[in-house]
Amino acid sequence: MARNKEGVVLVLDIGPSMHDVLPEIEKVCSMLVQKKLIYNKYDEVGIIVFGTAGIVYSDGLFANNDRADHTKNALTLEVGGYENVMVLRNIKVVDGDLVEALQQLPRGTIHGDFLDAIVVGMDMLIKKYGPTNKGKKRLCLVTNAVSPIKDPFEGTKEDQVNTVAAQMMTHGMKMDCVVVRTKQDWDVDKKIMEENDFLLSVFSNKSSSKKVYVESATSLLGALRTRNISPVTTYRGDFELSSKMKIKVWVYKKTSEEKFPTLKKYSDKAPPTDKLATHQFKVDYEYKSTEDPNRVVPPEQRIKGYRYGPQVVPISSAEWEAVKYKPEKGVKLLGFTDASNIMRQYCMKDVNIFIAEPGNTKAILAVSALARALKETNKVAIIRCVWRQGQANVVIGVLTPNISEKDNIPDSFYFNVLPFAEDVREFQFPSFSNLPPSMQPNAKQQEAADKLVQMLDLAPTGREEALQPDLTPNPVLERYYRCLELKSKDRDAAVPPLDETLRKITEPNAELLSQSRVVIEEFRKSFELKENPKLKKSSRRVLREKPSGSSEEREGIGGDGQAMDAIEYTSEVKAEKIGDSNPIQDFEAMISRRDSPQWVSKAIQSMKRKIFDLVENSFEGDTYQKALECLVALRKGCILEQEPKQFNDFLGHLHKFCQEKDLKSFSEYLASHEVKPISKTEAAESDISENEAKHLIVKNEPKTEQGS
Repeated sequence: MARNKEGVVLVLDIGPSMHDVLPEIEKVCSMLVQKKLIYNKYDEVGIIVFGTAGIVYSDGLFANNDRADHTKNALTLEVGGYENVMVLRNIKVVDGDLVEALQQLPRGTIHGDFLDAIVVGMDMLIKKYGPTNKGKKRLCLVTNAVSPIKDPFEGTKEDQVNTVAAQMMTHGMKMDCVVVRTKQDWDVDKKIMEENDFLLSVFSNKSSSKKVYVESATSLLGALRTRNISPVTTYRGDFELSSKMKIKVWVYKKTSEEKFPTLKKYSDKAPPTDKLATHQFKVDYEYKSTEDPNRVVPPEQRIKGYRYGPQVVPISSAEWEAVKYKPEKGVKLLGFTDASNIMRQYCMKDVNIFIAEPGNTKAILAVSALARALKETNKVAIIRCVWRQGQANVVIGVLTPNISEKDNIPDSFYFNVLPFAEDVREFQFPSFSNLPPSMQPNAKQQEAADKLVQMLDLAPTGREEALQPDLTPNPVLERYYRCLELKSKDRDAAVPPLDETLRKITEPNAELLSQSRVVIEEFRKSFELKENPKLKKSSRRVLREKPSGSSEEREGIGGDGQAMDAIEYTSEVKAEKIGDSNPIQDFEAMISRRDSPQWVSKAIQSMKRKIFDLVENSFEGDTYQKALECLVALRKGCILEQEPKQFNDFLGHLHKFCQEKDLKSFSEYLASHEVKPISKTEAAESDISENEAKHLIVKNEPKTEQGS
């Protein structure tokens, strides 16, 4: 058996109580083999079915009750017993025939004994591989576990399960147990079901077994582990708590993004007679001189260049090695902090797991003591990591304690990478609470919205969570594998319709929507849907269409200190500066950009300069209207971006500027439109109350005249 090759035996219950879910079991088992054909084409798989007396085959033929037709396994011939257990396929390398066999499972007519089937599967693995390759042998049991198992000749059923579990550990076997429980299974004998659940839990506690309960076809699709990924350590070495205290640890990757398989180009240029042809492309690059395009530059005459502005700076490999930071390999503790200080959004990249060095009792005790102490005090550890010697980058991360619930599994830590200052992106969004009362929802609207959210809850009280992350597969990948399997048989095969099971993941639950139609209708009636003209007209056009000084203008543009709708800031144009033709549109485009936090500050400062220019270069007040529009736009932007001090200080400077330049007419023009500072009710960071803002209108503001 090759180093990375896995041997799997599928142990499938095909009894009468499983007939309704067998189509879904066929899908998930065939998917397991399809993935192995892509990722692990040398893996070997066998199939055992139990509950096989009087089985009905996929072609509709009914087998008789002859023992040879419903019992077919080596143990029956050797020692007797183990009836109604059939080896449908011996352990062999995965191929297309195996996929077809799993897509056409027979249907049994009696209830089977899952413990007999497990023992037959173990016997197959032992005879095939012997004592070698521990950890590469796996049983996959799929059953509803609602039928009783036979009493042993000696001892109890628990003793028998303990013996089987001990043999599994001795031979390095693992088992995935998927218990499929649909609504109809809850009408069976509860005592039998509870006893079987207890026996399966013994397997979980006494061996390397994993038990999962599923209730739907969607959960079943993600319950069976279809890919076996060999764990590889990221780091082995000391976890340094201080210069005098170090713990031997191993670090593994806990989670990883599942990606599409690598698709390589296929060449049909190879001769048909060449059986060793790989049909793969090989790409070679040639570097030619710009002075002489016909001359190829050899590797020893080439040097890497890095752009620095408009220039290209050449840096040789020797210079690069000289300036490269080369930290020492190791993991060091920096300190501890409250767990509440580490937000979930701070965690970057994949999750790793820290475990004590296997077999090192002192390390296991030390890791367990530290993990439990952190758990009790609700703390986490901040550490500095360099996984390999000479690694170019240093990682700062957080260790979260993971207290084990099983006696045979020691405590450990989860590790998440934390961002540096350069990794943090501060996106500033205005708060809905800053909108005027007219735009706030009333009590009836709030209640309707609350009911809608509660109706869409995937984990309601008293019910199993729908679409559990651990049991929900990626529908895009699943559909890709199914289409690939069809294409392997017929390259011209059309893309099949979306599978009903995958449709439940990608589309709203029709049953849930029909049951909650009253809630949806109530929500629809609570809100009036109307066209927003701001999406069609720029704010500058809206301002010009309204009569200057009107009450409508004051309500819309913030003359009474109220904020406007933030949707007006949506812009497809990425403005770099505020121009002369459309300053308000440019300002809104700049302040709405989220590719850098500097655009908000830059937009505000640019608009301030534009307003000063308009006021100073005015001829008999011809630009006052435009300056007012810009000032109102600036006020609105400062409210939405929570920058009240910027506007309030500028308003004071603007009034002082008008006095120094003998432009009191503009101050009076602002006073007539009642432009006032931003109050605390409009922006929480403002230091001016609503009452003060009403009395600090420009014409009556002695404090602002003194400057700030």
